Amino acid sequence: MGDLLVPITLQVLGVIIILAEFLLPSGGILTICASGVFGYSLYLVFTTMPKEVGFIFVGADIITIPIAILIGIKILAYSPVALKKTLGKKEGVTSQDLSLEKLVGKEGMVINDLRPAGRVEIDNVRYDVVSSGDYISKGATIEIISITGNTIVVKNKEI
Repeated sequence: MGDLLVPITLQVLGVIIILAEFLLPSGGILTICASGVFGYSLYLVFTTMPKEVGFIFVGADIITIPIAILIGIKILAYSPVALKKTLGKKEGVTSQDLSLEKLVGKEGMVINDLRPAGRVEIDNVRYDVVSSGDYISKGATIEIISITGNTIVVKNKEI
């Protein structure tokens, strides 16, 4: 059992180094150290003990290293470096111009043909819009039916 103490200690140290890699910015140096520690542990086992013991260590590494990586990912999710906040309307963050929402239901005139995208004029202001799928010719009257993100969707009012 005394012969196994150093290799087992090195295996545990390797797992700790893998976990530390997720918390400390090392640019991969800790991963190289962990690989060296695991490699040296396996070298000691294969050179001083029966091959069966060495294969048991390899099997244990095949199981423990991915588990250590998954635990490290979970630790990273709860660490101070992880973004824990989602940004949305509740926090006052929007991805669209809020003034566009007041345009829904307004009517305007097509400046150039909508195939399906083009420009319209509403209250003497020009907007880039898309039609709801139909071709709308220049000069037609349109109505804004929805705002999705920064996309203004219109329909032909004359049909």
